[in-house]
Amino acid sequence: MKVLCAREKLREGLALANSVIPSKSPKAVLTNVCLIASGDMLELVGTDLDVSLRFRITEQVKVIEAGTVVVSARVLHDFVRDFAGETVELDTREQNCVIKSGEDSAELVTADADEFPVVAPFDDAGAFSLQAGTFTSLVNKTAFAAAREQGRYAMHGVLVEIGDGLLKMVATDGRRLALAHAPMDTASGTKPQKASIVPTRGTQLFSRVMSDPLDQVKLTFTEAQVGVKTRNAEVFARLLEGEFPRYAAVIPAESKNYCEADASLLERKIRLVANVTGDEARAVRFSLSPGRLELSGHSAGRGEAHAFLQVEYKGTDAEIAFNPDYVVDGLKNSESGIVKLEFNEKTSPGKFLLGENYIYIVMPITIDA
Repeated sequence: MKVLCAREKLREGLALANSVIPSKSPKAVLTNVCLIASGDMLELVGTDLDVSLRFRITEQVKVIEAGTVVVSARVLHDFVRDFAGETVELDTREQNCVIKSGEDSAELVTADADEFPVVAPFDDAGAFSLQAGTFTSLVNKTAFAAAREQGRYAMHGVLVEIGDGLLKMVATDGRRLALAHAPMDTASGTKPQKASIVPTRGTQLFSRVMSDPLDQVKLTFTEAQVGVKTRNAEVFARLLEGEFPRYAAVIPAESKNYCEADASLLERKIRLVANVTGDEARAVRFSLSPGRLELSGHSAGRGEAHAFLQVEYKGTDAEIAFNPDYVVDGLKNSESGIVKLEFNEKTSPGKFLLGENYIYIVMPITIDA
């Protein structure tokens, strides 16, 4: 194999590949990237067997001799990143791969290409088509709420549902839940997709390869994995097994207390009060009365803080407390300048409406009076 490629194009592809490829693995070959040169294209393939990437470089690349080489992903990336030249040459010689840029060069040991896992190409049959910006927006609104600590495996991903002209995503860690949906054209003869749990790592990598929000991308599901295809990349993620929580039961159907506030102002005020709260008492109390919201917090080692803002409020005088970090996480992704908070009692879930199609549920915290 012999290829000339723009250094920045190659660096971009290797950076994406390294977000998938493990730095250490019981299977040493998985720490490598597979480079495939053919026609006028250089393709980079990386996988950890749960998430896989095929990234195509079709611009500013010249294939002098077609071929395949498997080489350490991180070592190759580091050399390409630190080269000063604008062009990189890749040339395989026996068991090594020589990389050059300007007067600088390195010779890297290669791995056996036959041992590298096969990453099947994207299958267009039955795929859904949607705008990249729609997908990334839903991921940003939901994936942050997925569980991170050890626990229920199914909660470590984002539930994806397609049907009735909608693409819906839901994520929860048991203390909060984010649900967002957007219209999607499913009139192309494709069948409604059963709910699938996509690992959070997969959704985030899907978003990374969607560089232009106006691009049309393709989404496909099999029994075991989900795939996304963009102009330059194909990403696959193994679906999570298990039963996702029945999220509809958590969302209050009716509430007796309603509050509307400026989303950015509320976020700033919560951050202000949260400064005084400690890890042992990470809570901010919302005290509501007609036209007024008081936010308060305290901790034994830091003191106390209060903040006020004008709101529209319907209900009796009431209070409820939340983890401020959870509320701010939702407000950061609000698609509306006005946030609506609904709840019944101080022990019942708080329902934040952060846009026309965006619901965020936060469980309250019980604090001493």
